[in-house]
Amino acid sequence: MQATILPPGAGDALGRDIDNVAPPAYGALRSHGRFGYSAIHRRPQYRWPNGARLAVYLGFNIEHFAFGEGLGAKLGPVCPEPDVLNYAWREYGNRVGAWRCLDLFDQLALPAGVLINTALYDHCPELVAAFAARGDEIIGHGHTNAQQQGTLPEAEELALLRHCRERIAAESGTAPTGWLSPWISESLCTPDLLQQSGYRYNLNWAHDDQPVRMRTRDGGSLWSIPYPQELNDIPMIVARQMDGRDFARMIVDNFDEMLAQSAQQPLVMGIALHPYLVGQPYRLRHLRTALEHLAAARDRGEIWFTTPGAICDHVDALEELRLPF
Repeated sequence: MQATILPPGAGDALGRDIDNVAPPAYGALRSHGRFGYSAIHRRPQYRWPNGARLAVYLGFNIEHFAFGEGLGAKLGPVCPEPDVLNYAWREYGNRVGAWRCLDLFDQLALPAGVLINTALYDHCPELVAAFAARGDEIIGHGHTNAQQQGTLPEAEELALLRHCRERIAAESGTAPTGWLSPWISESLCTPDLLQQSGYRYNLNWAHDDQPVRMRTRDGGSLWSIPYPQELNDIPMIVARQMDGRDFARMIVDNFDEMLAQSAQQPLVMGIALHPYLVGQPYRLRHLRTALEHLAAARDRGEIWFTTPGAICDHVDALEELRLPF
């Protein structure tokens, strides 16, 4: 069908005078206001401990889900609650998968940033205690992954952040400095509330390969430490149905490329893992191969294998990064 061309002064399909309709405003779009744009190749240079240029960490998510209600990753079709198939599949991670992964981390002497739901202290406290006993960093990850936090009223969200920090301090001996929201769910004021309740860094944003300082409403700052949504077993294995061998290959490929890129500037590479996925025996075998590759690079002094909290501590102390933001 040929388009109709209206002569000057003619009305549109609704009879409006199109010559006298005010044009839309084309200006800057709404911004979060937490940080400005910064091209990665135009930033201050610095190094990680021991002169390394690439910092690598494991973000190991240990989660607990309500039975018969709430959110949760799905292995099979969604069933009416109680959804026993999907609940039991996720619980395998706490009963078996996390312990197998812990053994692997011990064998390779790898530290971990362990992101926990505080409901685990009521459900299986010995699991959290085993990672705390290794000296791993315990990171706040909500009370349960059956709920999102971004929909909470501000007072309730602040109460959640404070509860998790206080519970972890009481149970594991050290108050967490970092936070990852269940399902990466934030409200407009989450960074402000994190800073207000004593957290020093946020893992929710996947916008960079370097730590970035975020502004908060009281004038303080909160570090955003890179946390991956690509190098992450949930979107890769559950959503894209990637094979365990392919996910391990992806870890190695990402590492090799970032190690080469880090010759230009310091970088952070996180690996997001969930024990009900990578703790399955056939996937664990491939994860072992990938982590052996990274551990070998660590042993050669090529990288800093660390935790998100240690990364936050390091950048927070750098004079090069104290410029106004």
